[in-house]
Amino acid sequence: MNESNNIYSQHTSHKFNEELEKLRSDFLEMGMLVKQQVKDSLHALLNRDVALAELTEQLDHKTNKFENSIDRDCEHIIALRQPAAVDLRLVLSINRAVVDLERIGDEASRVAKQAIDLTKNDGRTNSLHEVSHIGELVTEMLNSVLVAFETGDVELAYKVVKSDHDVDREYQSAMRSLITFMMEDSRAISSVLNIIWILRSLERIGDHACNLAEQVIYQVSGTDVRHMDTGEIKKVVRE
Repeated sequence: MNESNNIYSQHTSHKFNEELEKLRSDFLEMGMLVKQQVKDSLHALLNRDVALAELTEQLDHKTNKFENSIDRDCEHIIALRQPAAVDLRLVLSINRAVVDLERIGDEASRVAKQAIDLTKNDGRTNSLHEVSHIGELVTEMLNSVLVAFETGDVELAYKVVKSDHDVDREYQSAMRSLITFMMEDSRAISSVLNIIWILRSLERIGDHACNLAEQVIYQVSGTDVRHMDTGEIKKVVRE
């Protein structure tokens, strides 16, 4: 594992070192907050916990403040420090990745809102096993990519990229089952539509986690892999 002092250069200016470390620390703190949003929204849904769902929705304001603060810090470092090489990649990758973190928070809030609607409307939840399974997949992706960001582990980041294909496959399978279920029982249409929106949010969380993983690989390798397929990304990681 890489220690934090290997992820960026060490400078004669202690202030510059402190600014880079604060940027990393704030990003990872935001990541932990967003991960908790995802976990709590799923817990609220599966346990019909309206109070927890409402608290999860409220956390979105804190996530937005984190994004704005990190954006300002990135702008400050670029404008005043003119970072180069690994330092520049660190700042740019965080500046890009913070957008995906904020959007994961948005999707978690949407899951929480659907959880409230399902519970208050006494929606039929016999299809929540699909949500539980895909929820576990994307939560693990998010957890892994935050570890990869902290340690600079490109192999772990690559595993997250590959995992996105599993999420997409499970999502498509679940959608087919739910559509069939609605066709067979029209009484379930309203609650199943709620579940479809939840699955859509979870699938997007997987996409954003994949984007975060690509930024880890860029930060460490210097290669922008955003538009590469998994085979090409594998070559970059193994070089």
